Amino acid sequence: MSAAGDLEHRITELEIQTALQEDLISSLNDTVAKMQQTLDLQQAQLRLLYQRMQDKGANGEREPY
Repeated sequence: MSAAGDLEHRITELEIQTALQEDLISSLNDTVAKMQQTLDLQQAQLRLLYQRMQDKGANGEREPY
């Protein structure tokens, strides 16, 4: 293989790697965004549960054991 052909092959391989990395980064970004939405929802649910427990405590209600 000539030097020019070798260089072209290396450039093509780098372009392929870059495209694959961009796809992976996009996929990871989507996963992180979904995880953040899930975390936000869980935090909201936890705040609601905490508030309900506070309300029950303020009303003098006890949980059955």
